[in-house]
Amino acid sequence: LCPCFIYGAYVFLPFDAPLLPTISARLVYTLRCAAFATFPIVLGMIVSGISRLCFSAMEPFGELQREVELHRTYVSQSIHLFILYFFNMAVLATYLPQEVLKLIPLLTGLFAISRLIYWLSYAIGRSFRAFGFSMTFLPLLAMLLWNLYSMFVLEPENLLA
Repeated sequence: LCPCFIYGAYVFLPFDAPLLPTISARLVYTLRCAAFATFPIVLGMIVSGISRLCFSAMEPFGELQREVELHRTYVSQSIHLFILYFFNMAVLATYLPQEVLKLIPLLTGLFAISRLIYWLSYAIGRSFRAFGFSMTFLPLLAMLLWNLYSMFVLEPENLLA
């Protein structure tokens, strides 16, 4: 589903990336787009804090309830995946041609939506969370493979430049 979502958004959403001729401008653009991907993580931190506050008021030194553990696990996993996603997007932005830079905000939106889907499916039951996780992990894997291909096959002379 991820390639279908990305392709549909790429074709039908009426926006283009600004002209970014230098690598530094592309990295700043990626950084600005990545700020929107932190929304589900911050929302998870807020909900985790509220749930911890509510359940700790009843038993301050007791075991963590499932609801508290669920949100804490979601935030922890989301932070780890965001770091990997951001670094791969930053490298991807340096190798993409100008006319394809529209993918950077689309991949950011896909990350945010897929993390929210993962959170919802994780709250429903542990067996349903594979869909949300795969919507996050498979684009990350595709970006990693494209980045490695670009580094070692397309431009090996500029690997460390």
